[in-house]
Amino acid sequence: MTSLKHQLHSFCLTYIHERITAAQAAIQTAQLSANEETKSSAGDKYETGRAMAQLEIEKNTSHLVEAIKLKQVLDQISADQKTTTIQVGSLVITNQGNFYIAISAGQFLIDGKTYFAISAASPMGQKLTGLSVETSFTFNKKEFLITQVF
Repeated sequence: MTSLKHQLHSFCLTYIHERITAAQAAIQTAQLSANEETKSSAGDKYETGRAMAQLEIEKNTSHLVEAIKLKQVLDQISADQKTTTIQVGSLVITNQGNFYIAISAGQFLIDGKTYFAISAASPMGQKLTGLSVETSFTFNKKEFLITQVF
């Protein structure tokens, strides 16, 4: 299962690297756009274009900061760590789905099985944290039974 945790961790890292790269590219594009705006006889068109570019830069800078924070969370997780109670870095197998507690990165298909990368701060992550094998709980009117924790 360590190999599976490594794969899930790698998927999450790839997801974050893509977000970081996209945010950086969007910031660069907006900056180039702002730099190319020239004063014209159209009045406030120049200022409006620069202001819109600045808003775009600020929005994407916020996305970049958030992605960097998520990368820092991932950097603190060891895929080799074995746990008996669910915590950040745990791979949880239940009768209703498989969860990797790390960051919210969506679902991944590995060897025909679906795994969800979720944050410990998400509603499901909060429900799972601290539980162990053979524990059952209800979430969204579904009964879950934890069968394995890695």
